Amino acid sequence: MANWRGMAARRPQQTIGGLLKTALITGITGQDGAYLAAFLLDKGYEVHGIRRRTSQRKTARHDQLLGGRADRRNRGANTGVYLHFGDLTDATGLARIVRETSPDEIYNLAGQSHVGVSFDTAEYTANVNALGALRLLEAIRACGLTGKTRFYQASTSEMFGGGRDARDETSPFRPQSPYAAAKLHAHWSAVNHREAYGLFACSGILFNHESPLRDETFVSRKITRGLARVKFGLADCVRLGNLDARRDWGHAKDYVRAMWLMLAQPTPNDYVIASGRQHSVREFVWLAARLFGMRPEWEGEGATEACVDANTGKKVVLVDQQLLRPIDVPTLVGDPRKARAELGWTAQYGFEEMVAEMVTADERLAAHESATGDASSWLPSSHP
Repeated sequence: MANWRGMAARRPQQTIGGLLKTALITGITGQDGAYLAAFLLDKGYEVHGIRRRTSQRKTARHDQLLGGRADRRNRGANTGVYLHFGDLTDATGLARIVRETSPDEIYNLAGQSHVGVSFDTAEYTANVNALGALRLLEAIRACGLTGKTRFYQASTSEMFGGGRDARDETSPFRPQSPYAAAKLHAHWSAVNHREAYGLFACSGILFNHESPLRDETFVSRKITRGLARVKFGLADCVRLGNLDARRDWGHAKDYVRAMWLMLAQPTPNDYVIASGRQHSVREFVWLAARLFGMRPEWEGEGATEACVDANTGKKVVLVDQQLLRPIDVPTLVGDPRKARAELGWTAQYGFEEMVAEMVTADERLAAHESATGDASSWLPSSHP
């Protein structure tokens, strides 16, 4: 697979009429934002990103992937990325950044992105995920950029609310979490601005996508990071919720490429981005454990079920009832045929390859932690 680090200087620049193309990314410090920034730099874009002002500097994913510090005032810091302090709850601040950057493309990737947490922070989730997108769309209009700026909204498969049949762009929505409900509001806001004001707005209805840069609060990274720590004696076990939940998993690198392809089309539209295959959390655990050199076997059922490493007899995964959600989506799988036909998009990573990459990265990370005591979530050496 292509490694995007440091490739921008060696590729032709993306231009409009000979002028450098500019992109603005909200949520640039997250998994998707980091990969998208690297991808757009490879295309020759000038990249601007919005990050929240906090007491801690949270650009680890960028430092790892881009090989230097992204900074608004120092484009010569080996990244080509300008960072702006901003927040999706601040309409005035968003409008200022949009006006200053006058971007050709906006990718709205920011938000409260944890489904389980949204049940405890429903109002905040709605304010950020739903109204944040609306504030950006209105900022484009207020700045007179409706005819220039193309807008990408990060929608989610959680809006479908589950179902055994593969979901496509015509499938009905039935959100089953505050997170999904807020994302659905943002989705329809993008559609409304496209139809009412002629704004080039696309929504990518993305199914689960993971990588070594995924935050470890998400189940995929929780599994690989946790099992790596168990292997090196840094943790006793991994605690998970619903092992039978089935998801359509892909690699974040493939999915950010789809985002760019959507905004490169002659007309705006919405697309499901998925692998078309699904696996259970239990299958994810089993594959990751095998890749870590364990011999996973399941024993018990329900609340007492556990994954045992037959090599040692140790329970490496336990079910924790506190991690179960009030309402859970049992199964989700996507149908990406429209994206394949109209965007020419196909996934380059399979499920097994994605998990293997995450296992390799987290094994290196756990080895480093075991040797040094440094429990950082990402290391430059942990990413291929």
